Amino acid sequence: MLEKMEEFDQEKVIEEFEALTKDAERVQRETLKKIIEENGSAEYLQSLGLNGRTDIESFRACVPLVTHQDLEPYIRRIVDGNSSPILTGKPITTISLSSGTTQGKPKYIPFNDELMENTLQIYRTSFAFRNREFPLGNGRALQFLYSSKQFKTNGGLAAGTATTNVFRNSMFKKAMKAIQSISCSPDEVIFGSDFHQSLYCHLLCGLIFRDEVQFISSTFAHSILYAFRTFEQVWEELCNDIRTGVLSSRINVLSTRTAMSKLLKPNPELADLIYKKCSSLSNWYGLIPELFPNAKYIYGIMTGSMEPYLKKLRHYAGGLPLLSADYGASEGWIGANVNPKLPPELATYAVLPNIGYFEFIPLRENIEDQDHNNMESSFLRMEPKPVGLTEVKIGEEYEVIVTNFAGLYRYSLGDVVKVIGFHNSTPEIKFVCRRNLLLTINIDKNTEKDLQLSVEEAGKLLSEEKLDVVDFSSHVDLSTDPGHYVIFWEISGEASQEVLKECCNCLDKSFVDAGYVSSRKVNSIGALELRVVRRGTFQEILDHYLGLGSAVSQFKTPRCVGPTNNLVLQILCANVVKSYFSTAF
Repeated sequence: MLEKMEEFDQEKVIEEFEALTKDAERVQRETLKKIIEENGSAEYLQSLGLNGRTDIESFRACVPLVTHQDLEPYIRRIVDGNSSPILTGKPITTISLSSGTTQGKPKYIPFNDELMENTLQIYRTSFAFRNREFPLGNGRALQFLYSSKQFKTNGGLAAGTATTNVFRNSMFKKAMKAIQSISCSPDEVIFGSDFHQSLYCHLLCGLIFRDEVQFISSTFAHSILYAFRTFEQVWEELCNDIRTGVLSSRINVLSTRTAMSKLLKPNPELADLIYKKCSSLSNWYGLIPELFPNAKYIYGIMTGSMEPYLKKLRHYAGGLPLLSADYGASEGWIGANVNPKLPPELATYAVLPNIGYFEFIPLRENIEDQDHNNMESSFLRMEPKPVGLTEVKIGEEYEVIVTNFAGLYRYSLGDVVKVIGFHNSTPEIKFVCRRNLLLTINIDKNTEKDLQLSVEEAGKLLSEEKLDVVDFSSHVDLSTDPGHYVIFWEISGEASQEVLKECCNCLDKSFVDAGYVSSRKVNSIGALELRVVRRGTFQEILDHYLGLGSAVSQFKTPRCVGPTNNLVLQILCANVVKSYFSTAF
């Protein structure tokens, strides 16, 4: 298979995908059978009494729905070096770490060759569809990739973020070459030990190869936006490096400096050209196509918690299309974007039926009939029963349950998706939000999506003042009686007191959940509080996660900071410069 990576046959990949999705139900049965046969000797499956049965009905009857917490004791033994078949038939030799931005600490997740193979299948599939609509010429990709260090667990297993495990895998580079995604930057920049220095060098490499750049990408939209926000600060220094052929003294990681010095040659013409282009831009609008005239698109995960960054990214992009990358999690992949022409807000993902066994818990009834006194009880213990991949209904929302090749069986991802349509017989799903990011005090239930819509609505008042919300987060403050929502905003400039008071009221009124509105009216939930934090606060939060060993490629701003995330809450509270209480109710 690896030898085949060198030659990429776009139409063949599309044909294979069409064949796979024609009879997704059959493929799902075969995939589950394969997973159980490969891992039937594992202690976990043995203990559940499957006794060699591989059919869906027996699997559902014997194997319980689980969360990461349920599997943690098994994963801990693997991490500590127990190589007996615990969750998988073959020993796990690599562990992935989730970003940790949701719960405050990263989760350990088994990673193996099958998951790597799934990753490459997703990459190939979405590239084939993308390249059909936006064909690339020969050239390079300006990829803002950052790989944190892999380390050894107590038991001697290699561990790193999911993106690091992919980037460091020997198959990755071959695959990227095959799908015309050769990075402008040398490995010493991607694997550099200092994120800020690597980012500077990525920008410099992009400028050196500016005519060859075919597209701009990163794992998440946040990283691309962050890169060009940084460019605004350092562009003159970059021009100076290009003009003189001497790398800025800010780069002091030796391996990075050595690799960059080989690329950098004095080029006053290029420096003058970039200087002229930057000087002539109005408020940096259309920066990306000005710098990279042959770029076809900007590519990264742009859905979910990344959506708030799209407005500013479009500002930099001018008319260049934004294409949303595929749908997955640290636990593995789910779907590929096979409709690349859709804007990110409408992006859907066709589930690949052979990369795992998928189930979906219908959510409408759960949310409507949920007993509010029972908020702590797990959603997983509740009816209705999960349905199979091909049994989902268009327009319905579901929680995703995954069984994969790396020891996760009937595992709740915690993601809510909506079924938008079908590609042949496999569903095309849209990511809605994380299930557990609920702002809730009593009968109110607001998700990350509700928070995002509220911030968007209030942000329109700032736009009229030519200001933006740079980033935001939230917190439920129960230290007051009654408890109340706190929204943290970092703003691109100085807003007047009147406008911020108006924004605060607008945030409060924009939460339309019936439980919230009725509770606010009778004051069983207190007035919403808007806390404005100083510029650079969210940068401090990013640096905090980098200090814990996270990779910037996986960083997602925590949208709801709970009690498990105390250090982030401390950073936010220490940076508050203004505070307003709503008078909307």
